[in-house]
Amino acid sequence: MFGLPGQAPVTLTPAAAAHVRKLMDKAAGESAGLRIGVKKGGCAGMEYTMDFAPAAEPHDEVVEQDGARVMIAPMAQMFLFGTEIDYRTSLLESGFVFNNPNVTEACGCGESVKFGTA
Repeated sequence: MFGLPGQAPVTLTPAAAAHVRKLMDKAAGESAGLRIGVKKGGCAGMEYTMDFAPAAEPHDEVVEQDGARVMIAPMAQMFLFGTEIDYRTSLLESGFVFNNPNVTEACGCGESVKFGTA
């Protein structure tokens, strides 16, 4: 993994952990947690993905925090290291927010991001 031993690759705010637990409870027995990934798309080049996962894949990085479980797909691990995942609710929308230090640009609508190259 990319980082210090024992350091989680991503962290969840209390609001995000609560929402992941709620989603896991709704999908009881059908989901071991949420798998997070990235894919090409959007105007900035990359988009985050989140899907229910029946089980962790062999190379997923599994993060368990406050009863919530997220699995990070292998191809996304280097892009997500150091990310704080939050869940925000406003009058118009609610959803997960990725506070990612690896992002160099984001599109105006907030749906896609660009990562710096090393």
